[in-house]
Amino acid sequence: MKCRDLQLYFIMGTTNVKNRQPLEVLEAALQAGITMFQFREKGLDALSDEHYEHFARQCQKLCQQYDVPFIVNDDIELALKLDADGIHIGQDDLHISLVRQKIGQKILGVSVHSEAELQVALQYGADYVGIGPIYATTSKKDAKPPCGTEFLQQARKLYPQLPIVAIGGIDLHNAYAVLQAGANGVAVISAICESMDINKTVAIFKALYAA
Repeated sequence: MKCRDLQLYFIMGTTNVKNRQPLEVLEAALQAGITMFQFREKGLDALSDEHYEHFARQCQKLCQQYDVPFIVNDDIELALKLDADGIHIGQDDLHISLVRQKIGQKILGVSVHSEAELQVALQYGADYVGIGPIYATTSKKDAKPPCGTEFLQQARKLYPQLPIVAIGGIDLHNAYAVLQAGANGVAVISAICESMDINKTVAIFKALYAA
């Protein structure tokens, strides 16, 4: 995995898309140039059982067509069953050391909220860390309070080479400040799922790296 894979990291499940077909949104985002995709199927109306796995496979197939890494959120068994490119875990999931044992050399992303969590993630071989929520978010019902960019800046100073993706309430108006604070990329849900023009939205995000 390269740092540039994190530049525009799209996270989506069926519950995040309101007025279009989720696969249409994903394909439009892939065509526009997202650099990584995370399958995150959670919430009250989330798919389950065979529908859940079928949708995951459809998302993975699209990602493979566009040569974009396909990451599964939390579900190690699904990630292994589908031979996903990687998995992303939070602090409330299985311990990172056990996850690394199970997935071998696949990409491993870990959400961290403190220096102690960051050091544990690195100790057990996280390929990248997710820091956030930077700003208030409505996409994740159990999100922690927004933390701003302070810890992000701290993490960047401590580990200059560490791949870091920022998440939480990031949109076209605040993404540049997040990148200036030290993130290699931004993870977004609503900014793409609710976009009226996904191609334009992705283009503006990606133009920030040339600014």
